[in-house]
Amino acid sequence: MKKFQTLLYYCYSPIAEAEQFAADHLKFCKSLNLVGRIIVADEGLNGTVSGAKDDCAAYMDAIHADERFAKTEFKIDDVEEPTFIKMHCRYKSEIVHSGLRDTSIINPNERTGKHLEPADFKEMIDQEDVIILDVRSNYEHSLGRFKNAITLDIENFRDFPEKIAELEQYKDKKVLTYCTGGIKCEKASALLLHHGFNDVYQLHGGIIKYGKEAGGEDFEGKCYVFDNRIAVDVNTINPSIVSKCYNCGTVSAKMINCANPECNEHITQCDDCGSELQGCCSSACMDHPRKRPYNGSGYYVKVPQPVNLSIK
Repeated sequence: MKKFQTLLYYCYSPIAEAEQFAADHLKFCKSLNLVGRIIVADEGLNGTVSGAKDDCAAYMDAIHADERFAKTEFKIDDVEEPTFIKMHCRYKSEIVHSGLRDTSIINPNERTGKHLEPADFKEMIDQEDVIILDVRSNYEHSLGRFKNAITLDIENFRDFPEKIAELEQYKDKKVLTYCTGGIKCEKASALLLHHGFNDVYQLHGGIIKYGKEAGGEDFEGKCYVFDNRIAVDVNTINPSIVSKCYNCGTVSAKMINCANPECNEHITQCDDCGSELQGCCSSACMDHPRKRPYNGSGYYVKVPQPVNLSIK
């Protein structure tokens, strides 16, 4: 029986004095022996935390007891061990950086796409007047995506607004957006509505909830996650692998970060190329003086930044 859990969640809800809240919340998480990464902003919370089941239960109870976050929905995975090394809780301007100067035009509490539960999303995806839009980054959708999904060439979600013009041709369609846990879709669907798309939906709970409640059917490949698991299986009905090794083109589902920290590129890399290049994306990175030792996993703990809201 697995003794630990990983919780993925978000909540768009205004937080007064959010920077102080972040500092206090870090102390609270430490008191529960949790590890993970939480972003706090004036607009709400975005987090993934991991720890013993009882500690995770206490954390969820505390979040739900706060009336600001009572609506928070947790995606819960049972895991063999905590999926982070340290605990970070940081204040930022947004819980998902939109790249917009005027963020007031995409307030998910005022207007966002129609939420589709996994069963409803599954029923709609094959309809002729529907397009499925992946709002995640390149390295995420290269590892796994829904069958026939439209993917965008973006490195970060803040690049999404620049891609709206490319989607104009789909204004007369039903646009079904999806992401890992739902948080990016809240802003992506709101922005599409702002630009005149009239029939916009979003997969409630994202890929993770779809896997749990709908078996992940027609999600091809694996789902990238932002902890040391790197990728998780979603599809238990008709699974497949769609990603290929960045170096040799062999079909591979293994996602890594380049061992050169100044590159840190997210790539799919097979074990043979990983061994040959010592976890680097290229020979140039392999020869870099700061190259991190490759242990086969391709996951590296980030170098702590000199800020007050991180465990040293």
